[in-house]
Amino acid sequence: MIIQLPVIGTAVAALLVAAAVALITTPVVKSLAVRIGAVDVPKDNRRMHNHPIPRMGGLAIFLGFILSILLFLPLDQQLRGMLLGAVIIVVLGIFDDKYALPAKPKFVVQICAALIAVLMGNRIYIISNINLFSSDPYWELGWLSIPVSVLWIVGITNAVNLIDGLDGLACGVSTISSMTLLVIALVVLEPDVAVLTAALAGACLGFLPYNMNPAKIFMGDTGSTFLGFVLASVSIQGLFKFYTFISFAAPFLMLGLPIFDTCFAILRRVAKGQSPMSPDRGHIHHRLIDMGFSQKQAVATLYVISAILGMSAVVLTTIGVVRAMLFLMALFVAGALAAKLYLEHNREDEKSQPEHHTQLAGNDNFFGEEDQSDK
Repeated sequence: MIIQLPVIGTAVAALLVAAAVALITTPVVKSLAVRIGAVDVPKDNRRMHNHPIPRMGGLAIFLGFILSILLFLPLDQQLRGMLLGAVIIVVLGIFDDKYALPAKPKFVVQICAALIAVLMGNRIYIISNINLFSSDPYWELGWLSIPVSVLWIVGITNAVNLIDGLDGLACGVSTISSMTLLVIALVVLEPDVAVLTAALAGACLGFLPYNMNPAKIFMGDTGSTFLGFVLASVSIQGLFKFYTFISFAAPFLMLGLPIFDTCFAILRRVAKGQSPMSPDRGHIHHRLIDMGFSQKQAVATLYVISAILGMSAVVLTTIGVVRAMLFLMALFVAGALAAKLYLEHNREDEKSQPEHHTQLAGNDNFFGEEDQSDK
């Protein structure tokens, strides 16, 4: 395995340019959001902030990403399809952040954007056979590649949107996923995918200082759906083209946190007789807050989980399935033990503190966070 230095240099340059553009344009986007009324006003118990905060910050992420891509990559048909679909998603997000659009029309537009990307080459043609004892190492999808690819892109688009409920959560998790795919792209010698993911990670990093708790601006649906759309499309280009087990497992590890949260939300709502699109307060980040975590603690915990899954995806592509699974299990056991010790230490501290101090700490849970994922 030889990683070419020019590819690394281009990826680093793409990351830095995207980060600089996002960092510079975020204050401008914030002013624009206030001017046009794209402001998140807390009105239910799912939102964690107690004062209006501008959203639509994802526009700065998009600007950083698109400028970096135009500078460092040639526009072939596959890339044009992804960018055209991404533009549609961003425009939809801007209108949603301003007018709070209904879920069903948004879903239809997302399908159209995904279909454009798929028909222009961002398609899952094969997937590996999850039955390791089968004589067929992979399945050719044929015409099913179109609906399967659209389902993947739309699903991940909404999965990232669903975890956008705490300051810096969706942006940070997307950064970790992008960096994971960047490392994998360098390992498997996919230079274009490496530059794409570097630009996406850079744009997220440039926006993140404004989005960390307490957030000065939210990325809104403009950002969360854009990040999900690009991550889904790039994962098709970088992972689903291999005839090995990684073409099935690596994308699910890399995007494991939003995928799990989305699947759990759908099952939870259907079990209660609700529509899968109905909002609730049962997401992973809500449950961590209800367990007594502060916002920063909850976000840090989910960052660690996302990083563990990302590292497992990297290990899977480099040293094989069995070692990757052992690595994943070891990390989760270590993480569970660390979390147990941390929570027990926190409980002991709370018991030793005066009652009013504990209440003040609890009040911090309601400052500066957003949950606009399930409007």
